[in-house]
Amino acid sequence: MGEPYDLLLRSGTIVDPANGLHGVHDIAIRGDKIVDVAPTIYGAARREHDLTGRVVMPGIVDMHVHLSPFLGGGCGHRMLAMAGVTTALDMAGPIEGVVDLAARYGCGLSVACVNYLRPEHTIASAAPGRDDIDDALSHALSLGAIGLKLLGGHYPLTAEATAHAIEAAAGRGAYVAFHAGTQSAGSNIEGMREACELSAGHPLHLAHINSYCRGQILDAVAEGEKALSLLAAHPHIRSESYLAPFNGISGECIDGIPGSRLAVFGLERGGYPATVDGMADAIRAGWALVNLECEGVVELVGGAEGLAAWRACGSNIGISFRANPPEPRLRLVTATRADGRYAVDALATDGGGIPRNDIVSRGLALVHLDALSLDGFVRKASLHPARILGLTHKGHLGIGADADITVLDLELRRPVLSYAHGQRLLDGEDVVGRGGRLITTPTGEAAVRAAGLDTLVVQPGTMLKTPQ
Repeated sequence: MGEPYDLLLRSGTIVDPANGLHGVHDIAIRGDKIVDVAPTIYGAARREHDLTGRVVMPGIVDMHVHLSPFLGGGCGHRMLAMAGVTTALDMAGPIEGVVDLAARYGCGLSVACVNYLRPEHTIASAAPGRDDIDDALSHALSLGAIGLKLLGGHYPLTAEATAHAIEAAAGRGAYVAFHAGTQSAGSNIEGMREACELSAGHPLHLAHINSYCRGQILDAVAEGEKALSLLAAHPHIRSESYLAPFNGISGECIDGIPGSRLAVFGLERGGYPATVDGMADAIRAGWALVNLECEGVVELVGGAEGLAAWRACGSNIGISFRANPPEPRLRLVTATRADGRYAVDALATDGGGIPRNDIVSRGLALVHLDALSLDGFVRKASLHPARILGLTHKGHLGIGADADITVLDLELRRPVLSYAHGQRLLDGEDVVGRGGRLITTPTGEAAVRAAGLDTLVVQPGTMLKTPQ
């Protein structure tokens, strides 16, 4: 007999569209890599799982989460592990906070970060020049980020500065993501149209497409169709959408008014004035829900308890409104292009420390309804986001791939087991993973290691590619 495997996963239904597998197979793992996949693998292992009746898929890659002091916080690591996620992209930063929280609260996930461009935080003003943007990008990369995030819906820049940032990232082969909106267009379908134009053919991750289809300008259904048309006309743009009804924003009020543009929209939509008193009234009434930590996870809380938490933080805490109509959410996840590819590349959550880590629960509900095939679910929840992030050893279960695996109970629509790089993250309802790694570029590798984290290096120019 040969040397025992470190891990054998037996008799699960493997769903791996990248390698054309959909059937009962065993998977063998040594160290952090998959070393064999076959109908039956003979031999012993230090640990085995009988996965009869379970679905075994490549580890879930959530390409829009929040795991920083700005939004999400350290609880997000545990919340993502509970949701079956093995790899995630933090979509704001600041990168220093993402690194610090990963070192302190890591549960074994691989995490990447795009660092925000926010006036008076990472740049001086809403109209930074080219040199200012280049400096901000260099600084972000040096600290471990893979690129930049434009927070247009919350803290918009001028259209000219936004276009410069997208161009600058492209010139360095860095990642760039954009929550559509500038000082000349809002976070709505018109802002999405402007974002497509400002990209000027450069690679771009246009965040949470569903959030531009809330019925602010046209009927929400019509906005969904317009969004699909815009994506079809701009094939260089990568995208994701989420299925939860709640949004997630900062509840911070500055000089008596909400700091985020979207907080203003949420209050006004509920009939509340966009003031600190209006925010307090909205929380008291349960229209605005505070993201409140409770026993290691974050929950949405309104009323007197939510108001007390918001005030205790000096208003600087996350809040959520029920902002997302169901029709465009469902349409954007399931729509396909003329060539058969999905119109929106990935299914994400905008979750992490925001309590809506529902890729499995809501995504598999669509599988049960025959609105999404199981292969399609795996493409959108793992394969496509891995390829967009340039992670060639993730998103599939081929020999030599990273041992990132999520096991699902299809009937209960929940994850029951997960591994990342051969280490257990989730076992039943228990999060057992520790530590983790930061996905970075060669420029940031030294800084991340100095912070005590392992690294997974992705090369500039390999990200934001079309996920074939």
